[in-house]
Amino acid sequence: GFFQSYAVEVDIKDASNATCLYADWMMRFLITYESNNGDYKTTTLNLSSNVTHNGSVCGNDTQAALVAVQFGEGHSWSINITKNNETYQGDFITLTYNTNDTAVFPDAKRKGPVTVLVKDPSSPIQLNTVFVCHNSFVIEAENTTQTFWNVTMQAFVQNGTVSKKESRCPADTPTSAPTSTPTVPPTVANVTTASTTTLSPATTTAPKPVENPDTGNYSLKIGNKTCFLATVGLQLNVSHDKPLLININPKTTIADGACGNTTATLKLNDGNSTLIGF
Repeated sequence: GFFQSYAVEVDIKDASNATCLYADWMMRFLITYESNNGDYKTTTLNLSSNVTHNGSVCGNDTQAALVAVQFGEGHSWSINITKNNETYQGDFITLTYNTNDTAVFPDAKRKGPVTVLVKDPSSPIQLNTVFVCHNSFVIEAENTTQTFWNVTMQAFVQNGTVSKKESRCPADTPTSAPTSTPTVPPTVANVTTASTTTLSPATTTAPKPVENPDTGNYSLKIGNKTCFLATVGLQLNVSHDKPLLININPKTTIADGACGNTTATLKLNDGNSTLIGF
């Protein structure tokens, strides 16, 4: 179903009353929580019409910029943005939801604010460039799914004017496939699907064969109940400058994620920070 969500616009001024940080976006949160009877439920937290942005700051060469918003009954969200040479980049995203809000969490066992901290996965943006993402994308952590869309943001704005030069997110970039490749039906807009490429054998030296990956057993639990099981061997076939095969080692891979009423997410993170989400 669709839930009403309001857009947020934050326009932070510096001491000379010039815009130094601008952000306009929409977001929604899917949160799994434990109820009083021990069951786990998933609820949707939307922005209200009454949003404040207390604590937001411009930032400079030595201090991170901060976009902070507060909404509803004790909920808040923020992202700190750092500047490095010729780029700026989101650092950490902090979501605090308050289970005392009985309209959203009517029977929560745990009462009070819960804070979730997650690293922003976005790539660095050139200075004097505005980040734009119309399509939705998600960030998942600790039984929460944060969905963002219609995003326009620029930190460290120069001369008080938001740039007309855009950096678009991967979700807005159309992908073209050869005509001989079957069309893959679209899934959820915020899921990235890796494409499989058939590599022609080298005409000079044959590539060194890579052994099949070891099979791993991964699971998620809600309380003491298993809600997600996966027994799988995983190998990544990456085509960039040259083909690269990577086996995921189950001995060093950690399973994380969340189970909801209609969706479940399994995230695998190995010792080399390779993250795969199902």
